[in-house]
Amino acid sequence: MRIALVSPLFESVPPRLYGGTERIVSYLCEELVGLGHDVTLFASGDSRTRACLVPMTPRSLRLDPACRDPLAPHLSMLDEVAECAGEFDILHFHTEYWHLPIARRLGWRAVTTLHGRLDMPELAELYRRFDDAPLISISDAQRRPIPRANWLATVPHGLPRHLYRRGEGRGGYLAFLGRLSPEKQPDAAIRIALRAGVPLKIAAKQEDAERGYFDHCIKPLLNQPGIEFVGEIGEADKQAFLGNAAALLFPIAWPEPFGLVMIEAMACGTPVIAFNQGSVPEVLQDGITGHVVETADEAVKAVRNLALDRGRCRLEFERRFTAERMARDYLAAYALAAGRETEPALKTAGDIACRLKQAPPPSPKTAGKSWPKPRTLPSARGR
Repeated sequence: MRIALVSPLFESVPPRLYGGTERIVSYLCEELVGLGHDVTLFASGDSRTRACLVPMTPRSLRLDPACRDPLAPHLSMLDEVAECAGEFDILHFHTEYWHLPIARRLGWRAVTTLHGRLDMPELAELYRRFDDAPLISISDAQRRPIPRANWLATVPHGLPRHLYRRGEGRGGYLAFLGRLSPEKQPDAAIRIALRAGVPLKIAAKQEDAERGYFDHCIKPLLNQPGIEFVGEIGEADKQAFLGNAAALLFPIAWPEPFGLVMIEAMACGTPVIAFNQGSVPEVLQDGITGHVVETADEAVKAVRNLALDRGRCRLEFERRFTAERMARDYLAAYALAAGRETEPALKTAGDIACRLKQAPPPSPKTAGKSWPKPRTLPSARGR
């Protein structure tokens, strides 16, 4: 199958440090190549892949100090994808909703994985307008704000089977891994660890937009005994960080679409103590791979009574959350999307006016005129 994967340009594929979406794109890309498919990856130029890489920027935008408008290179990439769309059996977008007008005019020979939260009113209106867009969720919980969207499948994330190995948890500490943001609640993790009397290590990314939250809510707690701020870590550091932890704290306060760190911990045999939000009860098996709790009091109790089998955590990861399972699920979704392919949507000026409820008579200049069909240019390979 000829597959185009279209990644955001904010991080490389895979990311050097933090970056959930681009990391999943990398795992999927390499697994599809390993399964024998012809894969082309549209991503930043510092990406590393066995697929055919079409570099759309010299480097990832987050690490490029010269980048002042990240939207512009993304629009250029989407135009490039449209120009060579005829070379592929399926286009798989990971760029949220930016590509939807283009994909509609290509006849929806495409699927879109939504990686973010969907509980904003603007998104409900957007997906009502694009109610024919084939969408893939990363959890069933993610769908709740827009249940009537054109959902094709739910495909949970997966990791390469041998990326991590089971650790023994002998470090004697709790771990927090993620972003220093209010919805991730690292301050709640600190308070839980302090009340339970167990050391906590925090490995987290700090965004400039969240500097105020860090200064007011996190920084004053870092001088407490047993609290260690590690900073942002990359994939190579996660084995030791998670494998040596007694448990991962995941005290979220938002409708988490998936929570990649939960399965990273499971791959290391490390149980997860998580608040019951979003996808948490889909990912965790309460009492087997962790504890799903409602309050900080319940989280403290779970830490004090932690006696879960790390080998079972690892086995459940292998059973449910490998990259091979993810890739095969996506291949099934691709086949389903290809069966739903429609003709490109060509809108006349009169059609557009009717949709906007303006309904003016078509002018002589626009009567019968249609949008141009998408161009198919020579192969992007080698550009």
